[in-house]
Amino acid sequence: MKTPARERILETADKLFSSRGYGNVGINEIIDRSETAKASFYQHFPSKERLCADWLSARHDKSESEWQRVLEKSGSAERQILAVFDDLQNFMKTSKFRGCPFTNTSGFLGEDDGVVRGQIIAHKQGQRHFFVSMAGKLTTPARARKLGTALFLLYTGATMESQNARDIWPVEAAKESAQDLIRLYSRPS
Repeated sequence: MKTPARERILETADKLFSSRGYGNVGINEIIDRSETAKASFYQHFPSKERLCADWLSARHDKSESEWQRVLEKSGSAERQILAVFDDLQNFMKTSKFRGCPFTNTSGFLGEDDGVVRGQIIAHKQGQRHFFVSMAGKLTTPARARKLGTALFLLYTGATMESQNARDIWPVEAAKESAQDLIRLYSRPS
């Protein structure tokens, strides 16, 4: 049985946007590769922007599931946080240093791409909240907000610089800095 058109379109968009970038992929290519009629494409997605927003929403849902999995793991909070950097290292290698799909897509947006920009902002806010939640296992709420924000910036910065350098050293350096910050913020104030 053939996969429904909407799913085929989203799967195709995921492969193409992830490997080549949102701005480098056209609707006709997505239609062709997903083996979908043009009318069917537009029935599900009235525009490329709507397709992108739905694609990013699906990516965000997957990320949230991963964040929840990490929050529910047993072990020390420090170990859990550092494992996130290990996961990033693996992701960068397996994605051939493509980096964050949300950040990559942001670079292609114009002023009137509000629906896509909204998905990017929501994802980044969720990512920051995840790190603040993890930091909350280590310290007071006020300090957790500062530590979590610093960890978020280390993580996102390492992602970008690993992509730029096409190397793992930025993730390794960020993980070491994260460990230093965790120890600093875990001490009583």
